[in-house]
Amino acid sequence: MDHTTSKRLVVMTGGTAGLGAHALQRIAAQPHTRVIVGARGTATVPPGVEVIPLDLASLDSVRAFADTVTFQLGEDRIDVLVLNAGMQTSTNEARSAEGYELTFAVNHLAHYLLARLLMPYMADHGRLVITTSETHDPDVTPIAPKALDLQELSLPAKKGFGTGIRAYSASKLCNLLTAQSFATLDEVFVRRISVIAFSPGLTGGTSLGRDSSRARRAFVTLLMRTVFRLVGLFRPEYVMGTAERSGEVLAQVALGDVTPPPGRIYISLVKGQPTFPDPSKLAQSRDAQDRLWRESAAMVDID
Repeated sequence: MDHTTSKRLVVMTGGTAGLGAHALQRIAAQPHTRVIVGARGTATVPPGVEVIPLDLASLDSVRAFADTVTFQLGEDRIDVLVLNAGMQTSTNEARSAEGYELTFAVNHLAHYLLARLLMPYMADHGRLVITTSETHDPDVTPIAPKALDLQELSLPAKKGFGTGIRAYSASKLCNLLTAQSFATLDEVFVRRISVIAFSPGLTGGTSLGRDSSRARRAFVTLLMRTVFRLVGLFRPEYVMGTAERSGEVLAQVALGDVTPPPGRIYISLVKGQPTFPDPSKLAQSRDAQDRLWRESAAMVDID
């Protein structure tokens, strides 16, 4: 693409808070770049960034956002699609507009549908970036899922302490499985679209868990500054980074300045530096990828 004569077009979710806001600032500052952000309510964004209403807790809102984006594109195409928005609740009891567990619905289902709807409007040699997390991997995080139970994820029967963070880690597994499924599509291969799953690592200063009580948030902050810091001496994945650095690398990934080696799609930020590890064994399962794709398509009512 010749950016002296045309603009790079970036569409992004999760660009108004935390690491996404830092990434958006860097992306929007690039010359010859047009940025469209999906956000709820009145969002604060850099000058020139276009905001289109988007509530990821509603699949109808996702479809409306995609319709608006494609209408505003005209003859243009999306060069970079960044699906970064994410949430984490204290329990798994909240539900989306369609009745699915809220974290699963927002972090996975909405982004799965959005990527399916916008993929036909992406430019050849474009880039799809989906934010995941190292919490998907049991070798890194003990709470990570060891099996893919979509019935329990979407309509959980189990409730109680710890269900919120477990729902979050499972949704991040779904993000990684989805990214790998997109990477294997014939359309993506023929059109040379790059698919990247990006884990920002343990990051402070994000809006995750914002629904928690002040006491719970204070406890988590204390945990990160004490126990995680101690564990980080032996496991670098537990060294907490900053939202600024994570956002900087997300922008570099989105703009193509940081790319995984050939044949890989997973980038994990460890101690502020991009690494390219293997995802969990479950995340590499083609059966799990196919099952998630098929059942997600049924949940969002798309062929």
